Amino acid sequence: MDIEQLTEQFSNSKKIFVAIGNETRQAIITTLIDPECGGMRVGDIKEKTHLSRPAVSHHLKILLDAEVIGRRRVGTKNFYYLKLGGQWQTLVQLINNIENLRELEDKNHE
Repeated sequence: MDIEQLTEQFSNSKKIFVAIGNETRQAIITTLIDPECGGMRVGDIKEKTHLSRPAVSHHLKILLDAEVIGRRRVGTKNFYYLKLGGQWQTLVQLINNIENLRELEDKNHE
């Protein structure tokens, strides 16, 4: 892994960093983390996070845009869920590559 590739990966991860860097969005992610829930509606998220409906909708839009969560429509109802893979996988790859670079630096300093 060279520095240019790592820089590009970091740049490609900006949306997920912004999305998960906010405490309110972290609370929403934590609420959606249960894979068995099958998704939650805005009202359910509102109750669990004690946020206003407009605040939940605002933060859901950012999380959707960053592909951190997904939306499943059933009739006229929207269910939001944690979207595993995608941008999460990109973040894991970035962290692994940073770790590989750190290990290389450690070996060079021995």
